[in-house]
Amino acid sequence: MFSWAKSTLAAVAGTQEPEYGPEAIQPVGKKGGEPAYTELTKKDLKWVTLDYTNVETQTFYLFTDAGHKGFLQVIYNNVAGLRVTVQFNCKLFYPNSEKPFLWASDPVSNYGFDEDQHSFYADGVSIELSEDGNAYTIKAAVNDNSMVNVKFTRTAPGFMGGKDGTTNYGTDPKAPWGFMHHHFWPRCSVEGTIITKEGEVDVKGRGMLSHAVQGMKPHHAAARWNFVNFQSPSYSAILMEFTTPASYASTVVRVAGIATDDKLLFANTAGDVKHTEIKQDETGWPEPTSASYHWVGKTEDGKEVTADLSGALGKTIDRVDVMAEVPGFIKTIVASAAGTKPYIYQYAPKMTIKVKVGDEVKEEEGTLFTEATFISSMVNERPRQFGSPSRYASAPRPQATGTTISASPAASRAARLGLGLGKGAGGIGKGKGLGKGGLKRHMKIRKDNIYGISKNDIRRLARRGGVKRISATTYDDIRQALKERLHRILKDVCAILDSSGRQTVTVTDIVFTLRRLGTPLYGFEPAFLNVR
Repeated sequence: MFSWAKSTLAAVAGTQEPEYGPEAIQPVGKKGGEPAYTELTKKDLKWVTLDYTNVETQTFYLFTDAGHKGFLQVIYNNVAGLRVTVQFNCKLFYPNSEKPFLWASDPVSNYGFDEDQHSFYADGVSIELSEDGNAYTIKAAVNDNSMVNVKFTRTAPGFMGGKDGTTNYGTDPKAPWGFMHHHFWPRCSVEGTIITKEGEVDVKGRGMLSHAVQGMKPHHAAARWNFVNFQSPSYSAILMEFTTPASYASTVVRVAGIATDDKLLFANTAGDVKHTEIKQDETGWPEPTSASYHWVGKTEDGKEVTADLSGALGKTIDRVDVMAEVPGFIKTIVASAAGTKPYIYQYAPKMTIKVKVGDEVKEEEGTLFTEATFISSMVNERPRQFGSPSRYASAPRPQATGTTISASPAASRAARLGLGLGKGAGGIGKGKGLGKGGLKRHMKIRKDNIYGISKNDIRRLARRGGVKRISATTYDDIRQALKERLHRILKDVCAILDSSGRQTVTVTDIVFTLRRLGTPLYGFEPAFLNVR
């Protein structure tokens, strides 16, 4: 658990990167001499299984004839080359949201691959690629509420953007420090069943496959994602788009394609996604309520192709709080330090696609499964000035008061926290030097501390989160995360003082800043401050 906790700090809530500029990213399809896309062969379907930190996933999206939408997914996660975890997920939305969706997520053990790395096996789970490389059979018996036996058969060519489907990160293109890879089967026939506690669900219909490998920290690779998967009787249209953080010049990377039965109309790294209407929800992110999606390309014989989807997205079928999966005490530490508050908004409306090939125009209704993911701000901002709206709060900031907390309330609060203030802590007395004995103790404490945060501080914080032991190798990462969080809080507090012309920081300033950031700090919760 503790090595996993360490990786969570590093891979989920690491610190912000410097701004490397656009030359530090080589987007898929934009490298010199690359083709618009490459058609997949069987050898391209191998699991990569890197021996260093990465996440690799196979996700099978399904659209049943009866109106169900969902996906089957295996996640292979390598933490620093020291530990591998594998998870099998099943998510199923019922027609017209007639009942709550099914979500089953289970860790699997004794995982492995066939000799060619085409098929995955674990206790209770198998994902087998057929001998001809045209079908996957997914079987899972690890959760009584989702017994899976489903077959995906490719009905159009698979593809990846550019030459190898990969975006590289790093100032030296020959030695990248990170990468992102995707390849797709855009159009599949689906057959089989998912047995739930309420009965059997026939999943006969259409589907698509996405295989992804992410070889770097997720919030360093992308600040926002848009994923579009449209399926109709005649067309399958997919578009994946992500925008990098400011570290990589907020670069937009896309992979798109449109397929019909037995044919890939086109694929490339063009296209466009626009959120035409949004609303602010309690998370502070601009939740899309309407959107437009645009594809543009050429067929093999040179005909111009455009395709468009647009309209209201309807109510979200789910909103996923990514940080909800992170243990409590780590979430408290890192939510502010990393500047991340990731949410995934999922929708599945009926829409009509308009496809123009040459002079021929066709329109057809189908089902759209789309995700809008917000991970972090796309700019490395200085904290917002006092009085401006908060990204994480629905209401504007109130004006902070200039009242300085007196000695007695400070002492009372310190008593509640179990802390000793010492002489002069409440603003009284002149204070004295440490003296020889004090200096000796001070030097010993300083020697044991890094960033001013001792091991005892971290242990106390961990105990409040229910953690009994911490691996010795975890301390440095936790210290760095704490340092970044405190630095962010202090920058906001300084902005408040600048705007009000004051020089004294009050408890009110700290409380106000924490509310603006949307994350708690132990000792400043409403219960301690008698705030209701």
